Amino acid sequence: VQLQAYGGGLVQAGGYLRLSCAASGSAFSVYAMAWLRQAPGKAREFLAAITWSDGRTYYADSVKGRFTISRDNSKNTVYLQMDSLQPEDTAIYYCAATTDALYGAGWYVEYEYEYWGQGTEVTVSS
Repeated sequence: VQLQAYGGGLVQAGGYLRLSCAASGSAFSVYAMAWLRQAPGKAREFLAAITWSDGRTYYADSVKGRFTISRDNSKNTVYLQMDSLQPEDTAIYYCAATTDALYGAGWYVEYEYEYWGQGTEVTVSS
C-alpha cells in the first residue's frame, strides 16, 4: 500500500485546511486509515482514524469537534478537515494505514499502522 498525502500549507489562526491522502497499490486490503502529526520537538500524535468498509471514526480528544476525518472509497482517498486552526496545530501531518483489524486502544497507537505517507506540513500563524 502506498500513501500520498497532500494539502498542507500556511494558514492564519482561526482558518481551515483540508488534507487528503490517496492510497494506491493494494488499497483494497486496507482496514483503516488514520492521520497523525508530529510537531517540532514532540512525539508523533494520533489525531483520527476511519475504517475503510463502514466509516467508523475515532478521534483524539485534543481535536474532537475541530477535525473531521472522512473517506471516499471510489477515490481510495481519506480526508482530514481541520477547522479553527491554532498555532499549536503546526506540525507535519502524516496519513497511515493498516490492513489488520484494530481494537480498543490500538486505534490510537502509531505502531499499529504499518503503512505511512511522506507527510505534509501545516503551519498556522498567529
